[in-house]
Amino acid sequence: MMFRLNVPTRRGVVLNGVLFRQEKKKTADTVMIAVTGIHGNFYSNPFYYNIGNTLNAGEIDFIYAQTNDAFGRIETVNVNTGKKEIIGSWNERFSYTDEDIDAYMTFAEREGYAHVILAGHSLGANKVIYYLSRHHDERAEHFFLLSPANLTYMMSGVTEREKQIIKDQVERGDGGKMLPFPFMGWVECIADTAYDWQFSGLLNNVHTAGDGDFSQAERITHTGALLVGTYDNFTDGDPSEFLRNLNAHMPTALENRLIFIEKTGHTYQMKHQELADDILRQLQEWRKEQCRSLK
Repeated sequence: MMFRLNVPTRRGVVLNGVLFRQEKKKTADTVMIAVTGIHGNFYSNPFYYNIGNTLNAGEIDFIYAQTNDAFGRIETVNVNTGKKEIIGSWNERFSYTDEDIDAYMTFAEREGYAHVILAGHSLGANKVIYYLSRHHDERAEHFFLLSPANLTYMMSGVTEREKQIIKDQVERGDGGKMLPFPFMGWVECIADTAYDWQFSGLLNNVHTAGDGDFSQAERITHTGALLVGTYDNFTDGDPSEFLRNLNAHMPTALENRLIFIEKTGHTYQMKHQELADDILRQLQEWRKEQCRSLK
């Protein structure tokens, strides 16, 4: 069954998630929280249904953890101010990442889950990397990175003139106003949001080159799994090598699991059930390892 979640953040913004939970059992002992990427909602990423239903069949709960940018615009009410506000990819700030993920982790903690897997897809995976590099959150047992996004490649079409417009608008105090052009050709947003993408580096933590800035990945102490489709066009090169390169920079590289889904892209076209089955298989393996360690 699916249950709508309204998860409040410390700044008062309410994030609308969905909990997949077995009908006959209130709470499983394990939950996977999957942080969405930009415009990574149910409509553009229907594989979330396969994951949720498949994990439920394996007696694992699943949270579709929608963040600020899952849609262009989302109407909500701030629980701190009581005022209506519009959030979305048009005004997200990357600095929200910590409290957005913490809000879902706190929900899972209050629900009493014994085992929490913190996952993210696309930009959501980059957010998980950022979060775990800053917080050794013991509430998360493992991470699961689904097709991290190469932001440098995504922004490769932004012209020097557009970069200057973004800088100029922010520097003159108009960062909260809309840009006169769609960022990256498809994101209608304020200058501050575009500045975070282009210049902050906060989520630009995955790269094709081996000597890229992997300082965030190098600070992660959790173990986990990394997954990518071998046709993923957001990697700017060989997706399999892209994933291996990221893992090689993690202190837990030898303990992590790499999963490659053949002949599919960034949103796992035609392979939605294979994706869900691979995720379930990995979570079950971790559960078996946990049981063995307790004996």
